[in-house]
Amino acid sequence: MNLQRRHWAALNEFSFVSGMRLLFWICRWFGRWPFRIVLYPVLLWYVLTKRLPRRASLAYLQRARHFVAIRSGMLGVMLHFAAFAEAILDKMLLWGGLFKTDKVEYHGLERMNQDIAEKRGFVLICSHLGNLELCRVLSRLRKDMQLTVLVHTKHAKAFNQMLATLNPDSQLNLMQVTDMNAATAMLLAAKIEQGEFVVIAGDRVPVSANPRVAVADFLGQPAAFPVGPYILGSVLQCPIYMLFSMQRGNHYEVHFELLRESVRLPRKGREEALAALVADYAARLQYHCLRAPYQWFNFFDFWHLPRLETSDAPR
Repeated sequence: MNLQRRHWAALNEFSFVSGMRLLFWICRWFGRWPFRIVLYPVLLWYVLTKRLPRRASLAYLQRARHFVAIRSGMLGVMLHFAAFAEAILDKMLLWGGLFKTDKVEYHGLERMNQDIAEKRGFVLICSHLGNLELCRVLSRLRKDMQLTVLVHTKHAKAFNQMLATLNPDSQLNLMQVTDMNAATAMLLAAKIEQGEFVVIAGDRVPVSANPRVAVADFLGQPAAFPVGPYILGSVLQCPIYMLFSMQRGNHYEVHFELLRESVRLPRKGREEALAALVADYAARLQYHCLRAPYQWFNFFDFWHLPRLETSDAPR
């Protein structure tokens, strides 16, 4: 199966995770620099032997170079995978209780805190930029902040099991969803009514034969984005926020941005309304990606357009 036809969920990260298990213990006992010294030979082996992620990284970095000055070629790919390894290590350190959370800067919490105080639930659209675990750990520290993270865990089973060995709480608020159906929507509606937050990725096409997507410009070329988060926000009649995280220097930033106070999808012009929402999200994702271009971790052909299907969206 070639790069253009390979779905992101079919990419198995087991070998990468296995190497990270050893590197985590090196960091835990000897520190970050010994971890990095050992890391690059591991990365070189991974980059040379994993053709599809390597080619996807090259394609992404070449597009990003049209907007920001970064390395491309094999050096760029190494830096891209090194950032991925650092992010995985930070996830492990977070759940292992070894990460200094006081170095995290949170932006845009004021508006969210108002919704939290009013026990008003909302949809939070995340991405594969940076480290989502920072938000999940924050929710563990705040009793008034309850998250349910929708994930497709089959492709990351080994990694989730590894996190569970570090801290069983890492699995508590994960909910596996391969496709949104009526039963799932009812369950999520109950969570929203209780003032909880439903977290869903906005940069991964659903795992189905005919995914519901809209096309938006991203880094200068049309790309497919899921419309599920916006349909969910419309059905639940709740605010929709966006979450972006990235490492900047020696600290992390987590940005919360309001996308819409509420979403109403008209029967007439429904696809156009969804496309406008996707375009706004894609623009903000591009903005933050270009602030930390090596930290967007989608190692597959993101710009391959799947067969578009919108007729089965709830009306």
